[in-house]
Amino acid sequence: MYKLYNRVVIHTCLCYESIYTTNETEGSLIMVGIILASHGDFATGIYSSACMVFGEADDVTPVTFHNGETPDDLREKIQKAVAELEDPENVLFMCDLFAGTPYNQIFLLSADHPGWAIVTGMNLPMIAEAYGARDDFETAGEVATAIVSAAREGIVTHPESLMPADEAPAPAAPAGGAEPTGAIPPGTVLGDGHIKYVLARIDSRLLHGQVATAWSKATQPTRIIVCSDGVAHDDLRKTLIEQAAPPGVKANVVPIDKIIQVAKDPRFGATKALLLFETPQDALRAIKGGVDIKEINVGSMAHSLGKVAVNKVLSLGKEDVETFDELKKLGIKFDVRKVPADNREDMDAIVEKARAELANA
Repeated sequence: MYKLYNRVVIHTCLCYESIYTTNETEGSLIMVGIILASHGDFATGIYSSACMVFGEADDVTPVTFHNGETPDDLREKIQKAVAELEDPENVLFMCDLFAGTPYNQIFLLSADHPGWAIVTGMNLPMIAEAYGARDDFETAGEVATAIVSAAREGIVTHPESLMPADEAPAPAAPAGGAEPTGAIPPGTVLGDGHIKYVLARIDSRLLHGQVATAWSKATQPTRIIVCSDGVAHDDLRKTLIEQAAPPGVKANVVPIDKIIQVAKDPRFGATKALLLFETPQDALRAIKGGVDIKEINVGSMAHSLGKVAVNKVLSLGKEDVETFDELKKLGIKFDVRKVPADNREDMDAIVEKARAELANA
């Protein structure tokens, strides 16, 4: 279940039957465990601040995700941190960013843990409220609900007149107008009958914080389309991606064959699409099938057996090198950047570095 309060997001599985777990040996109550999860060192930093301001707290652990680590690395960290809590089935997770990798990995794990709850938009007032709420509430879900108001009230401006009126924001409309809604009969031609690609990106993490915020803002799509055979048949990951879209932007997950069909369908002529591919092989297959991509943004490729790390976020294997060679022969240009503010890197140099390191491996 999801509740959204502006961009403070709660995910909980609503399993409130049990009360505090009792330690039968000592007769003491086991409080809700807390894990603070973030990109970079934010979680450890805010944990340190909480200790300084509020004192040490039991069963609170920070977990961080750094450049060069894969989502699988983060998942192992999360599982280890949970295992060290007194009650691994009654855990509140506070994350920095909705739809970021920490949130996504916890969400995927939560399918097997109905007593977990997740809140995003972590700040110090939220943590302070959570520390106190553990004395008043018995489950992670109840604590999650209790801390949202404190998190929002902790945002203050000076002068006070800068604070916006407290009213529900209207849904954001994408630049350039929204797509038509409802069923459109086959054969209908919208716009010039050709889908527009505002960005095509290779990212092993697919739709996460950098895409949902920075790239969506920079490119203004009306629709984000994740092109992946595997994810299209994984209901949990598909649901997560569809819910991670920024306000006013639709998100879809389709197999590669489907995006090839969409590229030839004139009903998508009013669509400005941001395409996400998990691998360069998927991008090549789509282009060969007729998806008219001229440039690919290379954002993140996770490390795995048989690959070499050429920088902090890109790891290539022999098949990847061959695929980029083929894409280059097709005239595809490359934009190597994690986020729009980064400087572009030289894809040729990256491929050659990978080729040399693979030859010496």
